[in-house]
Amino acid sequence: MVEPLLNKRRKIKYAFRNFTNYWLTDASFGVLLLLLIFTVFVLPILIEYGHVHSIFVNTVFLFLFFTGIWSSKNNSFILITSALFFAQLALRILRFSDWDFEFYLSERIVGILNMIVFIFLNIRLLFRDFEVNVYRVIGAINVYLLVAILGAFVFEIIHLMTGSSISGGPNLAGLDEDYAYYIYFSLVSLTTVGFGDLYPVQIMAKMLSVFLSTIGILYPAVVIAKLVASSGHGQKTP
Repeated sequence: MVEPLLNKRRKIKYAFRNFTNYWLTDASFGVLLLLLIFTVFVLPILIEYGHVHSIFVNTVFLFLFFTGIWSSKNNSFILITSALFFAQLALRILRFSDWDFEFYLSERIVGILNMIVFIFLNIRLLFRDFEVNVYRVIGAINVYLLVAILGAFVFEIIHLMTGSSISGGPNLAGLDEDYAYYIYFSLVSLTTVGFGDLYPVQIMAKMLSVFLSTIGILYPAVVIAKLVASSGHGQKTP
């Protein structure tokens, strides 16, 4: 009776170790890129045309946050990312329950903390050695898209706390459906395109827009310089 139970525990530990090791390899960058492309570019279209329920939108974000748990072997980071994920999960369950209290603002605050930790962990993975390959480029794109999602969350937080952040489009309701407009404006700011159809109307939103534009200009230059330096270091290494 004891032996089968021990074998089952060993199998669970082995599967967990293999999954963690996989996520810490270069191949995981590709999986994350597909998830981010869907979250940033496809999900807003589905939301806008009403083809998805808010539960599906929240499930996508939960899955994105779930991946952050496996981005580090450090026990402290695993504990932090796990706590943030379960906080997200609990807040979303409570929001869809019969409770009258509004948990949406709390969700977004925890979401911002989640994204900050996730960006930090992915930057560490991106520059963890001096090898330059296609996965390093994919990792750089992942960080860029994660910053865009973080910007969208902060724009939404500003709206929820002050009553305004961006304007030029439909009236924002402070719900999941607004994500399409926030991620669009965050990307427009980050890429410094500035179409002008949406614009910040509140000082914090204006400063955030300028900050994203600054990141959008500096980030590619820093990453390219780092990758070039890493490539040179790798060539010198015997």
